[in-house]
Amino acid sequence: MSTSAPADMQVKRTDLNPCTVQLDIVCSSEQVEAGYAKAAKEYAKRIKVPGFRPGTAPKAMIEKLIDPNELARAAADEIIRSVLTKALAQEDLKPDNTPSVNITKFDHESKACEFSATIPLPPVVKLGDYKGLRVSRSPVDVTEAEVDEQLQALQKKKGKQEAVTGRGIREGDMAVVNIKPAGAEGEGKTFMVIVGQTFPGLDKALEGMGAEELKSASLQFPDSFQEKDWAGKKMDTVVTVRSATTSRSPQLDDEFAQSLKAADVKDLKEKVRDGIKRAKEQIAAEMANEQIFDQLLGGSEVHVPDTTWMQVADQRLQEMANELAGQKKSLEDYAKENGMTLEELIKAQQNEAKVHVMRAVLIEHIFKAEDMKIDQNDINRHFAQIAAENEIPEADLPKFAKKYGGAIRNEIVFRTMHTKVVEYLNEHAVEGDAPAPKKKAAPKAEAAAEKPAAKAKKKS
Repeated sequence: MSTSAPADMQVKRTDLNPCTVQLDIVCSSEQVEAGYAKAAKEYAKRIKVPGFRPGTAPKAMIEKLIDPNELARAAADEIIRSVLTKALAQEDLKPDNTPSVNITKFDHESKACEFSATIPLPPVVKLGDYKGLRVSRSPVDVTEAEVDEQLQALQKKKGKQEAVTGRGIREGDMAVVNIKPAGAEGEGKTFMVIVGQTFPGLDKALEGMGAEELKSASLQFPDSFQEKDWAGKKMDTVVTVRSATTSRSPQLDDEFAQSLKAADVKDLKEKVRDGIKRAKEQIAAEMANEQIFDQLLGGSEVHVPDTTWMQVADQRLQEMANELAGQKKSLEDYAKENGMTLEELIKAQQNEAKVHVMRAVLIEHIFKAEDMKIDQNDINRHFAQIAAENEIPEADLPKFAKKYGGAIRNEIVFRTMHTKVVEYLNEHAVEGDAPAPKKKAAPKAEAAAEKPAAKAKKKS
């Protein structure tokens, strides 16, 4: 930690870890005034004042015509940009990415501006041995039972809903059911249910009933029942089945196979077997990659700037929040459903983000160490993957590439590096049980980084 106090500003430096520095800065009154003056001057160029050429009206007159909040925001941006540039030069710091800034005090009247800036520096990496890592690969087998189960799922998916006739309702049937409390006025309440998936009393009452049939039933409604006035209560009711349907699956024959673009049943089974095998091989490959990266990370020294992994965590949490909003849920609801507090969920996402960032840095270093290259085939292959994932029609590919060019380029570079490095590590790995991860005590500087001083801005 260092503190310096030149005449025009005060800067306190704290090294959070080898590649993250926090600067706590107190601006001078002259810097605050200069920032306001420059911001007002920029506004003056766009404001027309009768009797004055653009940009020549007195400052006091201009300031009266500007929204004070807008002027304050513009002045703060100008002050921070100017003062931070000077502070970085003074501390001989060259950020590896955009610093994150947290304003702690800002007041024009008292000419005060104080802020903290978290400065990301280039990652610090000491690569461990990455050739000859040990990997235990599980054999990939496909059983007849797995093939049969998948075929049954395909048949069920192709099934059609038909009215239940010639028998009573049974488990798995879908029914439209009216429930009316005994002696109550009105029509009762109507629900669509899957028999066997409601609650014990109702499932038992429905079993064997037919369409338009009714019966009396004493029902103990569960606490979670959707009709809140009935939840948790026991009531005598009249249950009426309005309609009932069942799913009829097609026969496993050549016609069914051909509907799924297979020549016959035998061909369909082989396709299903191959699909299951590919899925298992993918899972096995991912498990092998996890073993490789666990060993690689455990045997290397990696420091990444806090702002980087915080941005990744913030972005993922925001994406989760957006997805949950569509389900009328919050992050806190999601955390409770998974046995966590909101703070524990955020911490888990931050830890996951930090591991991913550290792995990405290792990938980049190995890519460079082995002098790997990106060629046109790599670009074409990964661009096609990205377009397919985003369901972009072929006719819209040029527009898609133009609109998201920068993001696509970065993604293609990362995917290519990841693919080539993972293939290289697997080619040079040896078969055998992977060693248990070594537990390392966190250095003090790293421990300090667990309490970030400023919230990182989310990447756009």
